[in-house]
Amino acid sequence: MGEKSAQKRKFILETARKVFVEKGYKLVTMKDIVEACQISRGGLYLYFDSTREIFQEVLRLETEEADDVFSGSIKKDATTGDILLLFLEEQKKELLRRENTLTQAIYEFYFDQEVPRKENILRKQFDSAVRIIQRLIEAGVEKEELYCEDCEGTARNIMFVLEGLKIAAQTMGVTEETVDRELRYILHGLGFEE
Repeated sequence: MGEKSAQKRKFILETARKVFVEKGYKLVTMKDIVEACQISRGGLYLYFDSTREIFQEVLRLETEEADDVFSGSIKKDATTGDILLLFLEEQKKELLRRENTLTQAIYEFYFDQEVPRKENILRKQFDSAVRIIQRLIEAGVEKEELYCEDCEGTARNIMFVLEGLKIAAQTMGVTEETVDRELRYILHGLGFEE
C-alpha cells in the first residue's frame, strides 16, 4: 500500500472511530462513515467491505495505541509495584473517562453478533492483560515486593474486577472513590505497600 493510500486508510479509521464513539456500533452504517469522511461510497469500499471490518480495525489500532502509551510510561528504574500501579492507574483513567470512549460500541459489537473466539479482540486483550499482570505479580513475589499464592488466578480476578467496573461505569456510573476502593483492595491483597 502506497503512502497516500495508507494515509487515506488512517483518515477513514480515525473518522470512523469518532462516528462509533458518537453512535455506538449498532447504529453505524457505511453511509454514516462515507458522509463523515466526505468520500464516495466506492472510495470507502476500496479499503473496507463492512462496518464490522472497520470497527475491528479501529479496535486493533486502539489496542496498539494503548499498549504504546503504557509501555512508554514505564520508567527504566521502575519496580514491579510501580508498573502494576501504573497499569491500574491507566485502567482507572479509562474507567472514569466519560467522553471519547468506544466502550459502548465495543459491548454492542460483541453482544450483537457471534464473534469466533480467535477473532474476539476483547478476549485477546483480556487474556493478554492476565498474562502481563501474572508476570508482574510473579516478578513482584520473586523480588519479595508482593505476596501471592496463585499469581494466575489473582491476575484473572483483577481483570474480572476491572471488566466489571467497566460495565458498571457504562450502566450505572462509578465514582472515583469506588474505583480507588476496588484498586486499593486489589493492592492490599497482594501485600503492596504504598
